[in-house]
Amino acid sequence: MKSSLYPILAFVAGIAPAYAITVTAPASGTQLTSPFTLVASSDTCDSKPAVSMGYSIDSGSTTVVSTSFSAIVSASSGAHILHVKCWGQGVHEDKQLRITVVPAIAAGAVIVASPTPGAKVSSPFALSATATVCSSKAVSAMGYSLDTSSNTTIVNAQAVKATVVAASGAHTLHVKAWGSGTSCVTDVPITVEITPPAATPTFSPAAGKYTSTQLVSLSAATAGATIYYTTDGSAPSTSSTKYSAPLSVRASEDIEAIADASGYTSSGLARADYVITPPPPTGPVVPPGATASTDIQTLDTWHFNHDPGTPGTAVGQSSLVSSPSLSGNTRQFVSSYTNAGGEIYSVSYANDTAAMNLVYDGWVWIDAGSSISNLEMDSNQVTANGQTVIYAFQCSGYSGTWEYSGAGAKWVASTAPCDPSTWQTDTWHHVQIGYSRDDSGNVTYHSVWLDGNEQAINATVPSSFALGWQIGVVQTQFQIDGIGASGASTVYLDNLTISRW
Repeated sequence: MKSSLYPILAFVAGIAPAYAITVTAPASGTQLTSPFTLVASSDTCDSKPAVSMGYSIDSGSTTVVSTSFSAIVSASSGAHILHVKCWGQGVHEDKQLRITVVPAIAAGAVIVASPTPGAKVSSPFALSATATVCSSKAVSAMGYSLDTSSNTTIVNAQAVKATVVAASGAHTLHVKAWGSGTSCVTDVPITVEITPPAATPTFSPAAGKYTSTQLVSLSAATAGATIYYTTDGSAPSTSSTKYSAPLSVRASEDIEAIADASGYTSSGLARADYVITPPPPTGPVVPPGATASTDIQTLDTWHFNHDPGTPGTAVGQSSLVSSPSLSGNTRQFVSSYTNAGGEIYSVSYANDTAAMNLVYDGWVWIDAGSSISNLEMDSNQVTANGQTVIYAFQCSGYSGTWEYSGAGAKWVASTAPCDPSTWQTDTWHHVQIGYSRDDSGNVTYHSVWLDGNEQAINATVPSSFALGWQIGVVQTQFQIDGIGASGASTVYLDNLTISRW
């Protein structure tokens, strides 16, 4: 007990581009007629963003196209290698498909370029067909239907390009043409394989009403899924903001999201509505004319050292982090100790010799597994006479109470219970302390509020010392003391505001 105041997580799992070259049609190993439709896309190329694509037949010249395209390709009869290529910054990939081009159906019939007979397609699939002559008559219209359906879609032209929706399983696609008093049909057997959607994103915590800022995480059960979200009421798409880290929801907000993954269609829409209604204000009353120093935890002049008034040793380090966070800028304190050593973290934040009243207002988070005996939150002020007034206050695990500094710089236990080991870990706690001084350097500790619950202290003690500090400096101290032979702790401080008047 103090006698005075004084993994690299490596993720290596089958590294591969998030999206390889995707060829929707034709499938490798199929037979088709010329010309045929080639449909392909690629977001990445050898793990780098794709900037263009291309295709060629065997060793022929390459036609360069965009990263998502549909093209009509001609080839002679026989076996061929269809090369579908992509290019990125300094990289190149070539996906090769074996195809066999068969002679086109005799003139006067319907020529179906895609899908090819026996093809396996996903729904919806692309239909491409032409017919100029039917039984020696000029074709005036074309159409198509599935299986025995009498519902034929008609196109008044000699070519049809359509997107067809079908249930999974084996089907016969009937592609038809009509001339004057005559009709022709080509039947194409196909198998439809339904591409499943990616899992719909989920939110944590769930949508609902809250009284404070919420850190909202999005996830999707589909492996390798990328989540896209919006907060402006627009429908999310793969062009929306990509989710990469938990979202800080400080005010009422609606979040909509979808998931996208290779080999899946986009997921269903997920929506979570968060209503943030702060509770009625609690804590000490700060008059309108008070000076408030805000976000003190963000200052880059924090110092830290072992408190020589504690036994053992202590080593600490401090930095700004974004999680866990209420403001997006949280001060992290990482301490290790032996024999109940304590680590002092302090920063000077203002110059004021006149203030007689101070209110300390901050949010504290203790990581699970931290070993802490005392958690100290002080303010110090050097008045015009050169005396340093110490406003020292701590939650003590030794006495199980809130303690304040007394005569001789000794800790005095109040009747208000407090023990940092009983604080819930991995959550934010709101600490507010009200204290004041008189011209003689006597400090009155009025009350402390923990998570909105007031505990009266009402103690006045002499607390002015000749420490030789710079006149006017106003400083705060955040100290963490260990317990036992050795241990460590990780504690966070956010939204630290100290008001004075």
